Amino acid sequence: MAKKQIRLYPKSGREVVAFGQRLKDARLRRRFSKETVCARAQISRPTLDKIEAGDPSTSLGNYMQVLRVLGLTEDLSRVAEKDQLGRRLQDESMPQRMRAPRTTKIHRVRDGQEK
Repeated sequence: MAKKQIRLYPKSGREVVAFGQRLKDARLRRRFSKETVCARAQISRPTLDKIEAGDPSTSLGNYMQVLRVLGLTEDLSRVAEKDQLGRRLQDESMPQRMRAPRTTKIHRVRDGQEK
């Protein structure tokens, strides 16, 4: 069976490659060998090579494991944290609160008498 080819827009492809390079740089700054990261992330060496090369066919779960080993999962939690466009779209789709029409006469009933 042929491997499914994932096609990205050019800018997205460059971003994935840059992300892989940043992960590789983070690994090297921590002085972790590929074998250490693979063992702790429970992935194979070819999978780590694909991640560091920015291969888009690698699963997000594998990226998450590598981020966990490198201690970078907090950075991932900031993705889409300040989603200004999404919040504006959400606010636009919310129903607008309408007031009840104002009445001119106010009737109060107290002890059976109208005022």
